[in-house]
Amino acid sequence: MTPEQKARQEIDRQLERCGWVVQGFRDMNISAGLGIAVREFPLKTGFADYLLYADCKALGVIEAKPEGHTLTGVETQTGKYKDGLPNGLPNFRLPLPFAYESTGTVTHFTNALEPHARSRPVFTFHRPDELIRLVTLDQQVRGLLRQMPPLNTERLWRVQVGSIQNVEASLVDNRPRSLIQQATGSGKTYTAVSFSYRLIKFGRVKRILFLVDRKTLGRQTRTEFEQYVSPYTNRKFTEEYTVQHVKRNTIDPASKVCITTIQRLYSMLKGDEEFLEENEESSLFETESSLIKEPLPVVYNPKIPIETFDVIVVDECHRSIYNVWRQVLEYFDAFIIGLTATPTMQTIGFFNGNLVQDYTHDQAVADSVNVGYEVFRIETKITRDGAKLVREPGLFVPHRDRRTTKTKYKELDDDLQYSATQLDRDVVAENQIRLVVRTFKEKLPQIFPGRTEVPKTLVFAKTDLHAEDIVRIVREEFGRGNDFCQKITSKTTGKKPDDLLADFRISYNPRIAVTVDMIATGTDVKPLECLLFMRNIRSLSYFEQMKRRGCRVIDPDDLQRVTPDARTKTHFVIVDAVGVCEEEKTTTKPLDRKPGVPLNKIMGLVAAGAADDDLVSTLAARLARLDRQIAPSQKAAVAKEAGGKDLVALCGTLLHSIDPDVTMKNAVEKFQIAEGQEPTDKQLQQVEQDQMREALKPFHNPKLRNTILAARDSFQVIDESTKDKVLRAGFDATALAKAKTMLTSFRQFIEDNKDEIEALKVLYSRPHRAGLRYGQVKDLAEAIRKPPHLLHPERLWQAFEAVEPDKVKGHGGKQLVDVIALVKHALDPNTPLAPVNVTVEQRYQQWLSDQDQAGAKFTTEQQRWLDAIKDHIANSLSFEQDDFESVPFRQIGGLGRAYELFGEKLPAILDELNARLAA
Repeated sequence: MTPEQKARQEIDRQLERCGWVVQGFRDMNISAGLGIAVREFPLKTGFADYLLYADCKALGVIEAKPEGHTLTGVETQTGKYKDGLPNGLPNFRLPLPFAYESTGTVTHFTNALEPHARSRPVFTFHRPDELIRLVTLDQQVRGLLRQMPPLNTERLWRVQVGSIQNVEASLVDNRPRSLIQQATGSGKTYTAVSFSYRLIKFGRVKRILFLVDRKTLGRQTRTEFEQYVSPYTNRKFTEEYTVQHVKRNTIDPASKVCITTIQRLYSMLKGDEEFLEENEESSLFETESSLIKEPLPVVYNPKIPIETFDVIVVDECHRSIYNVWRQVLEYFDAFIIGLTATPTMQTIGFFNGNLVQDYTHDQAVADSVNVGYEVFRIETKITRDGAKLVREPGLFVPHRDRRTTKTKYKELDDDLQYSATQLDRDVVAENQIRLVVRTFKEKLPQIFPGRTEVPKTLVFAKTDLHAEDIVRIVREEFGRGNDFCQKITSKTTGKKPDDLLADFRISYNPRIAVTVDMIATGTDVKPLECLLFMRNIRSLSYFEQMKRRGCRVIDPDDLQRVTPDARTKTHFVIVDAVGVCEEEKTTTKPLDRKPGVPLNKIMGLVAAGAADDDLVSTLAARLARLDRQIAPSQKAAVAKEAGGKDLVALCGTLLHSIDPDVTMKNAVEKFQIAEGQEPTDKQLQQVEQDQMREALKPFHNPKLRNTILAARDSFQVIDESTKDKVLRAGFDATALAKAKTMLTSFRQFIEDNKDEIEALKVLYSRPHRAGLRYGQVKDLAEAIRKPPHLLHPERLWQAFEAVEPDKVKGHGGKQLVDVIALVKHALDPNTPLAPVNVTVEQRYQQWLSDQDQAGAKFTTEQQRWLDAIKDHIANSLSFEQDDFESVPFRQIGGLGRAYELFGEKLPAILDELNARLAA
């Protein structure tokens, strides 16, 4: 068989899978099916390898070439055939609109009905009904994209406008892949919903696939579509079009948008009838991909043809989307649009460098779309160095069963030296957890000056059991109840995780939430002001995702509804208890097929649908080792979840699936290989893949996976005796440097504007001119906040507290007039920095003392009026007679009552208070 004959054999197979009836020219019967592919069809310009008929009319050609042959140069030959249909033959139009070039391994497709038609790679051939649909359209999608109406920008931010316009321009240029980088909180999903609506309504795309990282984010995305109101029709998206959140392995034919995870989509392409929702709980950021040698194999599924989607939107997914999962994306003949806040070079490479929007976190902070962050470091000795438990005869050490959490007491077999990386996995040092939590509580006044409420805080734990420990200790150390601190993980029972998350977002309690990965990516919790890391992260992109949970801006009123003593969210704080901000992160993981990969990571890959010989072999070896270590009751528990198979049987099935002799035998039978011949490498690979997938099927059951993981190393040692101590607790050097830079910028702003801003003119005068007004101070505060300065009084106050703690007297910056205290201190660093209300109070008490010495006595009611006048000056810098008609003076008699109390001395008293208190 020649290479071209082999290619045609594969092309025949693919055509039949795609619904075409393949015939020879002599035996052709164009009524034998909807789509007919006729081999060696004679044309006026030569013989077409295949002429395609659909509904008894010619509409395309296929040119076959041997595997390895380049296809771009073949397009001229195919184009010649499109013009060569003999006169009188039925056709949809001439020249024939569709052309394929194929080696059976690589296939290119050209739709001549599109503007500036050019070939593109496709996974396989389109179905006959799809080509009929395309040829009967009045305009192709790629043509309609060039006629989109102007974007209605009234409900969009500037960055969203840019993203939509740029991605549409990319589609007009027929660029197959586009990447949008928008910082967290800048409305990526709303951007995607907006351009999805326009593509469906005006571009008439058939269906859009919206891929999310995990099931929870799918629900959030569905809500975003439900809430979207079209600026063109004033109707909701879901009132005009069907949006399906895929929860069963079927696609609703009426759907215009399908939302799902790539894990489920891969399961659907494999032909699985069901896919457990538990397999969509974990983020792909948590799945270790180092055992996969190449992208996951994808085969054609007639129920989900390549034309199912016109556009694929990939929302904030792990780099493996563009690595081990890339063939799932490339299966469809569709534009691919990526959304990310943290692109890696690999991601940008997958999108052919077509970064249509580059809106970074720093830009978002400058635009007040995001807030920045500071790092507060808590380091303890055990966290850094680990510890050693010395075996002592007769000393019983707690051992906790990971499965049941039941504790047993027994002697250690030997001295136990444990490292920091073993903490909360193999060994639990409760003193270490407690010291971190206690230090966090004690330092909150330093981390959030002037606050009494615990800010909304998210704690990242290593495991679900670690999260349990943290929740218990947080409640104890803060002396609060169950509502104060809640665990929110995929294993949370009772109240649904989504309901707990909603409480965390919009209710006063919980103040502190502890998670493993459920809130690590994509989840929107705007009131978050603090992230406490009690687990380390080595993936740069995942760490960036986790950090971004705190950067979202929030309306001050919404923030105060859940955190009453917060004024505005100016920044968030990372409390780093493990050195996560100090260790170098990697953008990719090295290939590592050694036994060091944790079993739970291997199980995560299997759950996601991975299958290759290294993975199968590694899993079999781990199960064989585990069988020698666990108790009979644990073996029975495994067998129960595996349908009666024990670990030995499961291991045997796995090894059998990668046995070369078994694979050869099964391939001969499957493909009916004649005696004396051997299956091809491709046939052997296909059979081995089928065998491995069948052997791995039991492990798709999360109950079996969890039972095996619980049986492995089922006991944790509880270190109760080692005392821990704090090595350091304070803002890191970077935060200090940021504070110094901010103050330098503030002083430069004052110098640059001393002759431009009225309030600064007054404050620069020597001696200070009288008459500084509230409106002038307001203008000054607004000027400070505007770009490019972006200086907020409360943040400036905190910067002075960090850089000059001995000169700051009290927590200020919340009241607008405190900007005056900031300016005065900046101009004269020897002047203590104190809130204006504190300074006014001190001066008021001194004025009262002076009045007393001068013999002036005030009645109780007069004193009450003077106190109110003092408070007004503290907030507004002055008091005029007209102010007696404002609250609260109007309610107690106004100007008339003031004259009754103070008589003709009233104007003099007001002048004196203004001069003494607001100077």
